[in-house]
Amino acid sequence: MKIGIIGSGHIGGTLTRRLSALGHDVTVTNSRGPASLGDLARETGATAGTLEQATEQAEIVVVAIPLRAVPDLPAGRFEGRIVVDADNYYPQRDGEIAELLDRSLSSSRWTAEHLKGARVVKAFNNIQAQHLMDNGRPAGASDRIGLPVAGDDADAKRVVMELVDALGFDPVDAGTLDESWRQQPDTPVYGTDRDADGVRQGLADARP
Repeated sequence: MKIGIIGSGHIGGTLTRRLSALGHDVTVTNSRGPASLGDLARETGATAGTLEQATEQAEIVVVAIPLRAVPDLPAGRFEGRIVVDADNYYPQRDGEIAELLDRSLSSSRWTAEHLKGARVVKAFNNIQAQHLMDNGRPAGASDRIGLPVAGDDADAKRVVMELVDALGFDPVDAGTLDESWRQQPDTPVYGTDRDADGVRQGLADARP
């Protein structure tokens, strides 16, 4: 697939490496511009581009940036596209966002409201980058990690779940975007590398 990745930090850089290795056509961008991505591009074979180039004709766009930067994204570039929201809300970094502080809104719903028309799916936000890089396993392996995937668009969620599986993790349907708070920081599945059954249990055990 043609995949754009917005953000080249821990998760964005890791997905650039992993998805390029699987043979996808990856274009990665960041706020510092393509010139800052030369080393990553040479290492992975991905294209270092602008945001416009990363979203142009992309079948999937991964957003892996500080949450506070989401409102600065040009929403029109994402309309109709599958957008994988790999972000987390950290108040100490992102500042106070009232509806996220009191958890009346999931961070993915907040993101979807800024990127109106995008088919937003929450994934890759609860796993450490190094584990995403190193701990993929074949289907059926006893130590395969489960990853929650949440979204409102059933087809978009299916595509992302297939991608999670291809990366070596068991995709677990985590419900809608409004339910995606169950995989946010300070929940049982956040950063805990559970298997698929453990993820399902952790999602059920989460409390607001």
